[in-house]
Amino acid sequence: MHNLITIRDMLRYAVTRFTKAGLAHGHGATNAIDEAAFLILEALKLPVDDINPWAEARLTEIERSELLTLIEQRIATRKPAAYLLKRTYMQGIPFYVDERVIIPRSYIGEMFAKGLLADLDFDFEGARSVLDLCTGSGCLAILAASQFPAAEVHATDISKDALEVAAINVKEHGLEGRIHLHRGDLFEPLGKKKFDFIISNPPYVARAEVEAFPPEYAAEPQLAHLGGEDGFDLVRRILKDAPRHLNKGGGLLCEVGTGGEILEAEFPDLDFFWLDAEEAVGEVFFLRF
Repeated sequence: MHNLITIRDMLRYAVTRFTKAGLAHGHGATNAIDEAAFLILEALKLPVDDINPWAEARLTEIERSELLTLIEQRIATRKPAAYLLKRTYMQGIPFYVDERVIIPRSYIGEMFAKGLLADLDFDFEGARSVLDLCTGSGCLAILAASQFPAAEVHATDISKDALEVAAINVKEHGLEGRIHLHRGDLFEPLGKKKFDFIISNPPYVARAEVEAFPPEYAAEPQLAHLGGEDGFDLVRRILKDAPRHLNKGGGLLCEVGTGGEILEAEFPDLDFFWLDAEEAVGEVFFLRF
């Protein structure tokens, strides 16, 4: 331990340990370097966007001990660092997470933050009601509150545990007056209520892929991943029911991963508009009803 003097030393050590252990990444960080940097910076309560300004900072003995414990927990438990630290970030915005919810990582969040929805020709500022289906930790509902500044936001999830985490995040972001959480299966708890815009990042992983998950992904609630045999069971239901819950001219923005050609073949009358993100091509669609 006493050979690890600086943050740079600890980063190098963590990357080596993670790589030798064969850890899987993808929960806010896509590689060992980024996850090690996040673990170190978040544990030290430093800004997580760049480790370089702190690289030569010397660690106290207590800090070294705490970081080494976290590094070994990451390897022994195979839980993503976000679970160990109870914190993740989406487009630089912090969210509380624990094992009750999937660790948020949605291309829709990137699209909100980086203005990638400009081609939709939708009046985001004029929208008065927005729905987030399968809200999980509530992250997209919270980001939607900024994307739709005049809208009342509703969010649903079938999981009581997930909604408890979402409530923590809504409170942390001071949005109790604008975001309303509902427990139930997709549209079921909303009755006949209609919205100007619906967003959703539903479970869309095929059963075979879920069964082959590495431990890091298996640590997340299976309910948040499994979308049936081909992954699209919930997406099909959303496509069939969304028109009844959208106001005239309303839109549906939905993340479905790859395999969009399956949906286009099953719903030939729908005019899917596929959007790209920095690291994804055609994994999110927009429909206007």
